[in-house]
Amino acid sequence: MEVTAAHAPLVQRLARDFGAAWVDEQTVTDWTAGGGDRVVLLAGDPVRFPEGVDVAAVLPELMKSFPNRFGIAVVPRDSEDAVARLYGSQRWPSLLFFRDGLYVTAIAGMQDWDIYLAGVAAALAMPPSRPPTIGIPVVSQSGGSSCH
Repeated sequence: MEVTAAHAPLVQRLARDFGAAWVDEQTVTDWTAGGGDRVVLLAGDPVRFPEGVDVAAVLPELMKSFPNRFGIAVVPRDSEDAVARLYGSQRWPSLLFFRDGLYVTAIAGMQDWDIYLAGVAAALAMPPSRPPTIGIPVVSQSGGSSCH
């Protein structure tokens, strides 16, 4: 994947110095299925969402606090909207958590350090769940109540 000036230097650093993979809407599913816990960063436009750069700076520190617990990936700017739609992410920046290819949860926005630590610990302990986008509302054809 081509890295462009649209990627903030701290986001580029995640791939260059911390082994983050670049994933898009075509490759994110395969990457998250690679085994174990995985975290995908949706940083957002650094001008509109400067917190995304802060999260990119904090992510290596979170990796140090949870050594060898999760791999990381970043999404190129031009693919962020498509990946966000796949997983129901509606806030920038967001960290999306996966385990063995299954969605677990998300942490949105920049957080205080203690809140990040607690949130990541909880994400690494919780079972997979449905992304917020999955689900079809059940509507009765008769228009009546669906209760017994």
